Amino acid sequence: MSIAPPAPVHGATPITRRALAPDLARGLMLLLIALAHAHMYLSGHEAGFRGYALDGTALDKVVAGAQILLVDGRALPMFAALFGYGLVQLANRQLAVGRSWPQVRTLLRRRSLWLLAFGFCHALLLFFGDILGAYGLVGLALLGFIRREDRVVLRAAAIGSALHVVVLFGFGLLTVSAPKGDTPAAMADPIEATVMRLIGWSGMTPTYFAASVVPAFLFGIWAARRRVLEDPVVNRRLLSRVAGVGAALAVAGGVPLMLIDTLVWTPSDLVAVSAYALHSVTGIAGGLAYAAIIGLVAGRRRRGHPGPLTRALAACGQWSLTCYLLQSVIFVALFAPYAGGLGTRVGDAAASGIAVMTWLATVALAALLAPGGRRGPAEAALRRLTYGRR
Repeated sequence: MSIAPPAPVHGATPITRRALAPDLARGLMLLLIALAHAHMYLSGHEAGFRGYALDGTALDKVVAGAQILLVDGRALPMFAALFGYGLVQLANRQLAVGRSWPQVRTLLRRRSLWLLAFGFCHALLLFFGDILGAYGLVGLALLGFIRREDRVVLRAAAIGSALHVVVLFGFGLLTVSAPKGDTPAAMADPIEATVMRLIGWSGMTPTYFAASVVPAFLFGIWAARRRVLEDPVVNRRLLSRVAGVGAALAVAGGVPLMLIDTLVWTPSDLVAVSAYALHSVTGIAGGLAYAAIIGLVAGRRRRGHPGPLTRALAACGQWSLTCYLLQSVIFVALFAPYAGGLGTRVGDAAASGIAVMTWLATVALAALLAPGGRRGPAEAALRRLTYGRR
């Protein structure tokens, strides 16, 4: 059950005809992604569950605490929900121009396979914590839910949330019991770092990242059927409830881990791992809350013409794949031991400041180049690989 857009097009939606809310959400989400990733390039310190240095300064601990509550484990589900939402939009558009479901399914599989390939290259060259591969893998495995009944989708999302807790609990136990070794970010040899990135990505993509993506991906499918973000004014009551309840759950669920990772509280390993799993599963609610909040903001902006700031953020969302990859390029250039070398010389607070500046640079770049319908290089490549030359 889905509702096709009013004006069908055969390929990817022209930038000038895209809905504001999803792009605005992607643009703002990239700030959270930058904040969640920057400190993962640091090395030389013992770290907690979320990768923040346990011996940081008071400012570092304040920044780490705020990000554990509001950013870590919240940006990934938000991106996953938008990914599921976007797949439904793509499928609806193709069905509206007369393609059969088998043809649409083939197209979506091709796009997911190329996302998986993009993720492999991203991990190979830049970042072991790549999430593109997980989206491609989940897209391949769960495409059929686009055509399933609402109750089946929601039931699968609930089951996925339970499995998410189990996987994250197991990952947490592994974290506290495994011997501490160098991360790829700490390796001065680029070849050794490349090998370690691929090993980490190959293991985490089908387990940790896929488990984190599945529930929000399915909720995104459900929301897209109702055009929740395309029609935020009509869905204002639903968005308000999701925003309020989701944000409250995310903050409350993040408090125990925040206290542990900032050394305010030192419980047993079992309690600490339980806090880690609680933080992760309530992050699903947080990611959906962020998407809902941005939908409400976009609904207000639709009453008049979007201002320059809104247009710039939406442009960043239109270039989300390019901007995501650019973040990793900049972080490697600045932090890697074989490049800028800042990873051993700055703390979590400084890394977060660099993350904000990096995000602002990508917003400015997209705002400068996106007007007029120009696509980002990564978006153009994915579009060509998915649709062919036509």
